Amino acid sequence: MSGHVPVMLAEVLEALSPRDGAHYVDGTFGGGGYASAILEAADCRVLGIDRDPAAIARGQALVERFGGRLTLVQGEFSRMEEFTQATDGVVLDLGVSSFQFDQPARGFSFREDGPLDMRMSLSGESAADVVNSADERTLTQIIFRLGEEKNARRIARAIIDARPVTGTAQLAAIVSEAQGPAALRHAIHPATRTFQALRIHVNDELGELERGLEAALNILNPEGRLVVVSFHSLEDRMVKRFLTERSTTAPRASRHAPVGAPARTANFNLLPRRMPSAEEVANNVRSRSATLRAGIKLAA
Repeated sequence: MSGHVPVMLAEVLEALSPRDGAHYVDGTFGGGGYASAILEAADCRVLGIDRDPAAIARGQALVERFGGRLTLVQGEFSRMEEFTQATDGVVLDLGVSSFQFDQPARGFSFREDGPLDMRMSLSGESAADVVNSADERTLTQIIFRLGEEKNARRIARAIIDARPVTGTAQLAAIVSEAQGPAALRHAIHPATRTFQALRIHVNDELGELERGLEAALNILNPEGRLVVVSFHSLEDRMVKRFLTERSTTAPRASRHAPVGAPARTANFNLLPRRMPSAEEVANNVRSRSATLRAGIKLAA
C-alpha cells in the first residue's frame, strides 16, 4: 500500500467521527487508506467497496490484518444498498486512485505511454472504443460537458482525423497540437481536461455519484454521517446540491415550485466544507483540487 496517500485523511476522520461498535462503508476502497484509518480510530467494522478487481485483490492483506472487522466487496458504490442495509457512516473519495493513475497499463495518465483504457472495472467500453467510434458531435459533447474544455470541437475534429488512436501518448499529442502553442503556457497540461472527460464518460462517474448519494442517504442510520471528497467542479457541484437541498439550511419551499407541491424534508445537518491544508498540498500535489463536504443525517 506504499504508493497510496489518502487525501485529507485527518479531515475525513474528523467529519466521520468513528466510534466503537459502529459500522461504516468506504465506498471507494482504493488503496485502503481511509478504511485502515477508520478501523484504527475505533473498534468498529468497515465494508469496503470498489469496482476495480485489482483494488479488492490488494486489499486482502488488510482483511487479514483486521480480521472480521473489514469486509471487501467488488462492485459499484451506487449498489451499496445491495451490500448493507444500515450503516453509521459512508465515505466516498471520488476520482482515480493513485494505483490506477500510476500504472501506465490502465491508461488513465499521459505521463507515460500506455493503452487507451481508463476502465475502473476492467470491463466494458474503453476510452479507445470511444475515441475511435464516436462521431464528431458526440465526442465534442463529451469533451465539452465532462471536461469543461472550451476547445472541445477542435479537439474532437483532430482526434477523428488521426484515427485510429490507441495509446495515451498519442492522444495527448493530438490534443496538445489541436490546442495550439498558447495552451502550453497554462499551468495544466493541454490534454488534462480531455482525459478527464473520457475517463468520466467511460466509467459513468457522474451517474454513479448521483445514484451513490441517494443510496447512502437510504442506508444511513439517524446521526449517521456522509463524507465526500471530490476533485473537480462537476463532482463538487453535485455533492453540494445534494446536501444543501436536503439540509436544514435549505428553504422548505421554492417560489419556482408548482402550487401545492410538498416541501422537501430536511435529511442532513451540514458540516463545514473543508479544503486541504497548504502543508498537505505541498506534500501531495494531488490533493490541491480536493474539496470535502459532509452532513449528519437527521432522525426521521
